[in-house]
Amino acid sequence: MSASTDPTGTGVRAVVEILAKALTDRPTDVRVTESQHKHKTLIELFVAPTDVGKLIGRQGRTAAALRTLAATAGEREGKDVTLEIRESR
Repeated sequence: MSASTDPTGTGVRAVVEILAKALTDRPTDVRVTESQHKHKTLIELFVAPTDVGKLIGRQGRTAAALRTLAATAGEREGKDVTLEIRESR
């Protein structure tokens, strides 16, 4: 398992980070990590507790849209991507 935290990571990571920072009230608290698990790429998006609801959206629509964009960006790189939204501690 490898994790990447540098801002020049993959395109998928960059897409998620840019969108999350635009959608949150506390963009400085946004952190995105990427790890490989077997043949899947896991993107973990950490945001402030007050911003979790904003990223999930009504009936999960915003979260679904972010996951779709991450999966589409991953396909362009030949990756099977899963996006998880988590609360920062």
